[in-house]
Amino acid sequence: MKSIAYHWIGSIIILSFGIFWIIFSAPDPETVTGGLIPAPRQGFLSPDFTLQTLDGNTIQLSDLNDQVVLINFWATWCPPCRAEMPAMQRVYADYHHLGFEILAVNATNQDSLSAVANFIADYQLTFPILLDYDGEISKNYQVFSLPTSFFIDKNGVIQEMIIGGPMAEALLRIRIEQLIEGQS
Repeated sequence: MKSIAYHWIGSIIILSFGIFWIIFSAPDPETVTGGLIPAPRQGFLSPDFTLQTLDGNTIQLSDLNDQVVLINFWATWCPPCRAEMPAMQRVYADYHHLGFEILAVNATNQDSLSAVANFIADYQLTFPILLDYDGEISKNYQVFSLPTSFFIDKNGVIQEMIIGGPMAEALLRIRIEQLIEGQS
């Protein structure tokens, strides 16, 4: 009987020490990531940014509260980017009036303004084309491949990230309809 009691007491002491160690040795989240997530990912707020359009207007992501947003990182020289733009334009035309916005962030640090202007005209794009002159926004979103797209819900939360492309128009429509209806 004594050995069973000693076993239980020993187990409780070890368990208590383990709990104590976990609670008091865990690093403060502020010291690990500076309070920020290391990369934008599903389920987290989309990092805010402000960028200019080709005509000099500025757009800030946080100004689009209560809207579903597709952030698409792209460049004119990127074949999959070129392939998905017509579908994005058609979807934008069909859903913009329902609270859907596209922010097409051009990798301007790897592109030219004249190529962007010609691209917009050739593809007859009506959604905002934003210019990431120094690549800072692409860096903040940890974009390493073009195109990369983020589907953002009405609360500013990333619901899906798609690396590569081109995205199929059917996929775009399904995701946007789900987000507009408030489904994730």
